[in-house]
Amino acid sequence: MIPPTRRFSLPAQHRLIPSRYSEQKTVLAEIADDEAMLEQLTLLDGVTNDRLQGELHGLAGIGPYELVYGIPHAQIVNAAFAHAHEQGSRFSDATRGAWYAADELDTSIAEVTYHKKRRLAEIVVPELPQQRPDREMSTYDDWLADFDAEFHVLQSTKALAPYLLPEPVPGCYAKPQKLAQQLLSEHHSNGIVYPSVRRRGHRCLVCFRPALVYRPRRETRLEITYTAIEDGYRHRVRRLRLP
Repeated sequence: MIPPTRRFSLPAQHRLIPSRYSEQKTVLAEIADDEAMLEQLTLLDGVTNDRLQGELHGLAGIGPYELVYGIPHAQIVNAAFAHAHEQGSRFSDATRGAWYAADELDTSIAEVTYHKKRRLAEIVVPELPQQRPDREMSTYDDWLADFDAEFHVLQSTKALAPYLLPEPVPGCYAKPQKLAQQLLSEHHSNGIVYPSVRRRGHRCLVCFRPALVYRPRRETRLEITYTAIEDGYRHRVRRLRLP
């Protein structure tokens, strides 16, 4: 079943990424003793950095001609497509990433904290009473981008429900990933607009095309603290000043 397409104009859609990936300078500068060592470390990093390799030579799922160059924060956009999760995400597999975004910051927070809590629950710490981390703090940057294009539209209907299952992760991604591959290869899709799985009544989008991520800019920094409770984790969000 191929979902319909519709033209969308969606300004200021939210995407949270770990703050360490927002910085323009390389973290290698902190461990290099001098410029010569930094140059060598940078060359070594380039061999294993998927974004750099994608920009130079392309990757299995995306070619260098699809990435963006010469625009502000191009490396942020390209990284979303070149650094695919090893298990994939809902509408992207391990060979090709995508730019996921949400209608509101709270929607992005709901999506990010859900997955972070799952990962924390899977960590075994034998010396702690609950044998899992009791506290964790992470910082994220809220990146905004604008979208003005045709996207396929998924609605919360019985026929489309298999593509929006909340669990089990990553097993529930199998069908939506297959749909996304079909939309990309056979229908030249720009992406999908779909209901947020983690925040009812709100909207997410996945953009398949780097060139359609307009005006990426950093809005704010968040500190999210996770604290273990009996049946999982609770989280607290605090806004920080951008450096």
